[in-house]
Amino acid sequence: MNYQKLGNDIIQNIGGIDNIKQLTHCATRLRFEFYDMSKVNTKAIESLSGVISVVSKGGQYQVVIGNEVQSVFRAIQSQMKDVPSTSHEESDEEKGSIVNRIISVISTTFTPVIPALIGGGMIKAVLSILVLFNLVNEASSTYEIINFISDAPFYFMPVLLAYGASQKFKTSPIMAMTMACALLHPTWSGLVAAESPLTFFGAPVILVDYASSVIPIILSVWIMSYIEKFAEKYSPSIIKFFLKPLLVMFISVPIALIIVGPLGNLLNDLVQSGANYLNAHVSWLIPMLMGAFQPFLTLTGTAWAMTPIATSQISTLGYEIVNGPGMLASNIAQGGATLAVALKAKDENLKSLASSSGFTAVMGITEPCLYGVLLKLKRPFVASMIGGAAGGIYAGITGLVRYAFVSPGLTAIPAFIGKNPMNVVHAVVTIIISFVVGFVASWILGFKEDAPQEETVSKDEIVAPCDGTVKPLSEVNDDVFSQEIMGKGIAIEPSTGNLYAPCDGTITVCFPTGHAIGLKSKNGTEILMHVGIDTVNLQGKYFSPKIQVNEEVKKGQLLLTFDLAEIKEEGYDTTTPIIITNSKNFSSLQFENDTTIQHGNKLISLA
Repeated sequence: MNYQKLGNDIIQNIGGIDNIKQLTHCATRLRFEFYDMSKVNTKAIESLSGVISVVSKGGQYQVVIGNEVQSVFRAIQSQMKDVPSTSHEESDEEKGSIVNRIISVISTTFTPVIPALIGGGMIKAVLSILVLFNLVNEASSTYEIINFISDAPFYFMPVLLAYGASQKFKTSPIMAMTMACALLHPTWSGLVAAESPLTFFGAPVILVDYASSVIPIILSVWIMSYIEKFAEKYSPSIIKFFLKPLLVMFISVPIALIIVGPLGNLLNDLVQSGANYLNAHVSWLIPMLMGAFQPFLTLTGTAWAMTPIATSQISTLGYEIVNGPGMLASNIAQGGATLAVALKAKDENLKSLASSSGFTAVMGITEPCLYGVLLKLKRPFVASMIGGAAGGIYAGITGLVRYAFVSPGLTAIPAFIGKNPMNVVHAVVTIIISFVVGFVASWILGFKEDAPQEETVSKDEIVAPCDGTVKPLSEVNDDVFSQEIMGKGIAIEPSTGNLYAPCDGTITVCFPTGHAIGLKSKNGTEILMHVGIDTVNLQGKYFSPKIQVNEEVKKGQLLLTFDLAEIKEEGYDTTTPIIITNSKNFSSLQFENDTTIQHGNKLISLA
């Protein structure tokens, strides 16, 4: 695979490097946050060779690559270093629902930390093997050294998470990590151990051990981001270099110690207590639910919600019960269901994809099979849920725990070796049950192998959606439109502030900011109308949509009103591109060349 070419192709179809607000990656996916989603051509990205699927969930735009994701990430990142730093306010669209915002915070905060956690977890797994085969004695200094190396990422979790949280909350990483260091300072640890009452200028200070904690530092960095903005705004420029860090540290750290930290620790304890209660009374429930619904959690991006609980339990208890056992069952079941497809499929491409992605799944990485096979074929997806639930029930009943933070699969079996010698045996039995049930269920349920047919479109006529002056797309002052990256089309410089439906169809896109509307005609033509250039930055100001997503509209129906004069007064170009985003499906596109046009007049003919 040519990783540089794939990276360049992705950049072209996301609106260019300047549209990237944030880029991270996990084991199989590129995770983007964009300034303007209307510039992103999802269909074109999905069609790229090397891209398995595209998912927009949990506050992130995720491009599923597979095992080669790091190479593609580096190819894109190498071009980001020359991008000038710009400041964009968060729009309503980016904020989203409270659930999406929480998941986005967890995802962004934990993504940079995952390699360290996996490294520590694998070292702990290796140590378990060394002890099991009497190669290392638990009383030896060798054991102590390896053990504290494996514990380091978990003990200093607040420092690691401070970096990711600072990226999400747009505050200084160094100041955030310094605050985390204060929470772990040996003097503070000694005061906590002494259990002597403390006060700060008369205010009582609750003694909390923040080593290995998760929620306190995330909340503390969030608060610090506002304090830093305050210090930046009100510090006199002549002494800002000294005053700003003084204010940030002198205000943020005491607030973290006195208010935010104890509150976060309480939330942390409540979550753990809830998990422990369920495990004590219905031990099979959590692994069964995780085993069955892990694919849904992955699809929706909510799998990240479990990460703080799992890492916190490993740090404090030495093992975890919430995430690992159920994920082991689910990952193996997905692999079994996919390998059944590989054996049963007649199509060579499907057989090859299912074989490779099924093998990867049983090793612990499921995204390639989930997006490339199971989700598309549907019935094997159900089979994987059945297998995951079956293995999860066994894992729960037998009290299976995970001792190290690694992606559960065959390669992660050492992570289930611990003080209970039967734990690894139960892990192996869980693997067997999950694989067999997932495989058999997939074989029995079967699947439709017919490849999906390309969507056909009929001859269509698009009328002008607004009054104004027509000009070719090549003259639009935006490379994404002028270079036809999103598709062929034409542009209108509007003379009035009304946008009308260019044909009968269904609204597919209506940004909360009002600046862009997408419509799909009854004949299959996909149209994007983007009012102005970079007008997303107005955050909905001067725009009043009259429709909503999935609403059926008639040709000539009013879709949007906008204050043309005020938008121009703000300094924005009001040129409105009208893009046929699936123009590749047409053999012929003809555009009207009249200099001026009225809404309702013929603008584009397609065949």
